[in-house]
Amino acid sequence: MNANDKMLGITDMAPQEISLDVLLEKYAKGDEVTINDVQTRVARALASVEQADVQAYYEEKFLWAQKNGFVPAGRINSAAGMDLRATLINCFVQPVGDSVSNPTDGKPGIYAALADAAETMRRGGGVGYDFSSIRPKDALVRGTRSRASGPVSFMQVFNASCSTVESAGARRGAQMGVLRGDHPDILEFIRSKDQGGLTNFNISIGVTDEFMEAVANDTDFCLVHKAEPSEESKAAGAYQREDGMWVYQTLRARELWDLVMQSTYDHAEPGILFLSRMNAENNLYYCEKIEATNPCAEQPLPDYGCCCLGSVNLTRFVRNPFTVAASFDTEAFQEVVTVATRMLDNVLNATAWPLPQQEAEAMSKRRVGLGFLGLGSSLVMLGIRYDSEEGREFARQVSEAMRDAAYLASTELAKEKGAFPLFDSTRYLAGVFAQRLPKDIRKAIAKHGLRNSHLLSIAPTGTITLAFADNASNGIEPAFSWVYNRKKRMAAGDARVYEVADHAWRLYRAMGNDVSDDNKLPHQFVTALNMSASDHMKMLQVVQPYIDSSISKTVNVPADYPYADFQNLYMDAWRAGLKGLATYRPNNILGSVLSVSSADAAPETKTVPDEDLLRKQFDGRPFGDLESVTSKVQYMTYEGKKTVYLTVSFIHVQGLVGGERVTIERPFEFFMPAGQKNDGQQWISASMRLLSMAARSGGSIAKALADMREVVWDKGTVRCGTITKDDGSQAPLFHESEVAAIGYSLQRILMKRGYLDASGNQIPVTVLAERFKSRIQQYSLDNLTYEAENAPISYVPTGKKCPECGAHALQKIDGCSRCVSCGYVGACG
Repeated sequence: MNANDKMLGITDMAPQEISLDVLLEKYAKGDEVTINDVQTRVARALASVEQADVQAYYEEKFLWAQKNGFVPAGRINSAAGMDLRATLINCFVQPVGDSVSNPTDGKPGIYAALADAAETMRRGGGVGYDFSSIRPKDALVRGTRSRASGPVSFMQVFNASCSTVESAGARRGAQMGVLRGDHPDILEFIRSKDQGGLTNFNISIGVTDEFMEAVANDTDFCLVHKAEPSEESKAAGAYQREDGMWVYQTLRARELWDLVMQSTYDHAEPGILFLSRMNAENNLYYCEKIEATNPCAEQPLPDYGCCCLGSVNLTRFVRNPFTVAASFDTEAFQEVVTVATRMLDNVLNATAWPLPQQEAEAMSKRRVGLGFLGLGSSLVMLGIRYDSEEGREFARQVSEAMRDAAYLASTELAKEKGAFPLFDSTRYLAGVFAQRLPKDIRKAIAKHGLRNSHLLSIAPTGTITLAFADNASNGIEPAFSWVYNRKKRMAAGDARVYEVADHAWRLYRAMGNDVSDDNKLPHQFVTALNMSASDHMKMLQVVQPYIDSSISKTVNVPADYPYADFQNLYMDAWRAGLKGLATYRPNNILGSVLSVSSADAAPETKTVPDEDLLRKQFDGRPFGDLESVTSKVQYMTYEGKKTVYLTVSFIHVQGLVGGERVTIERPFEFFMPAGQKNDGQQWISASMRLLSMAARSGGSIAKALADMREVVWDKGTVRCGTITKDDGSQAPLFHESEVAAIGYSLQRILMKRGYLDASGNQIPVTVLAERFKSRIQQYSLDNLTYEAENAPISYVPTGKKCPECGAHALQKIDGCSRCVSCGYVGACG
């Protein structure tokens, strides 16, 4: 398709250059060059999961739906029908537990969650997380006798991982980070992007009705967590409630809320998620809990939940645009919605799943999210202002028509293919949303069930709107501008600037109207910045009751929008019954608002703060050489002796400490040299990659290795290394798992290098700097390698674990606890 061709089925106008480029770059595959080529491939792929005798029929039907306005989500257009293992699902929610390595409360350890997220993003899916399970900063970590670094520090590791995944492909990984409003680290979370950090995250706080009522009533609110605080926190007033939760701090809810609103006004984050509302309105309130959303917040999802998305282009159903006879063809719209519902249900069977847990979750509930795009453009074509009562009533009617058609289509699918496995008619129909359905639909659900637990979600539609809908307005949004320049990221990594025009504006011009002066356009030509924040929210308020999931909506306001008019926006959204909201005010300030000092003010002596050289982040490996240490490690498991080679490379980091420029050496890469990665040791390679991500993102390597040493398996102890007894003799050292043994071996490398002390703790920066200058080892350590004996382990592990050597050989001898392996003597009596 060239610039002189018409985008048949969409508009009689020649396509915009950016539409062609986006289509070819993101969606057209192989020899495909037109929209029809892509749509044909998608139709064939989704029809392939139907019964063989009806595949041809549905392929034609699915192609018809696309040509008449249905636009599947980007992942579907990009990967359906391709011989790829990429997912057709746009996004997921992944659980994150409190432990670094082990599952807790049904959630995977932090680094296991990181690996799951990396695999998901590698396959093309975005990820949302609730980090609230992670214990607060400085909370007690009994297993390692240390203090926790808090959720924000681990978010930095996830942020670095996302950058790494992006470097392997053209699609930037999308992430949503959520923290509950009652988490003790909520203040740090609110400020986490003030200085430009966490660039691969959207962030939102999850709040309950209890918190919002405390804000409304200006009462105190407790920041709580189940993890035990440090002794210092207890001395400062932290205490344990009767429900077992620890109260870290009590503050005025309104003070916290003011910080949220000021941060949002300054730099558009955090967004807000009303968790109580999301769970109360959830169709599956009886079998799941919502704690987070996908990256754009239109899908509140349980752990491992997915976004199977698609949108119907509303402009395709506007008849006689820009005339007094302009109307919307609701019947034709509902016909497309019916077919689109079946297509999205088929996506769940046609896609590859990054993780088996995601597939199991999807198959048990068959959640999909059908929405619309082009609302703002359609209103312009109908002669209706977006910010008017008439505009909101039109949106309400369209949403109601979409809801009814989708739910009826799902009942028909249930009759044909069966209801989703977790469907419970009585409890489902007792749900808040289901009770708003018309009687005939409720009756059909009671009789046949539903194929899909959720059916509706209004998502952002940026690139699919450009490629397949002539840049009609995005999702539920009004047009941001009629004509503007857009910087598009190219495959080579550079950017190109395009002129981009709104579909309705282009159509108005093509009909012979003058568009040279925006001020002379008809009254319905209203952009996002030409209306109040309240008008944006009101549109969301009238549509949300008809959408069973949620809506991605950004309240756009101009840079000079008064804070007094802005500050109550989130509170008004809660009172209006919304599930969440995001805002955007153009502003080049990150962090605190700049202030202008008086010309008469006395000059201040500025003190340059110390740089945290241990937390400095690196986007990638620098050019040139890095010093490295390779250690041959041997250890004994129940299978016998094993040998691995472990390599750690180091980077020199410079910065100001105490007013002086210093240099320290920091671990930068962990890896296994090639040629030894058999199937049984893939986990070592994966662990080394995760440690490398942590090192580059400024995470605590000392803590990560200490946590590795706490990992337990069920295959008996692992012997690696020795300890020195009081008489100077050596006794073997035992670990609870192979992971723990590798963690110990890496600790030894860093101890000998002088980065960790003899107990595995972090050496202070000042000491590291002096050590770098003098290159003098200040800690006398044994050789890193331990030559494992060929003989089997010489004791029967029937006792308790020895706190000295780790062997399960602690027995009661002569009234005392004594280790028969190393000779340790414990309590007597």
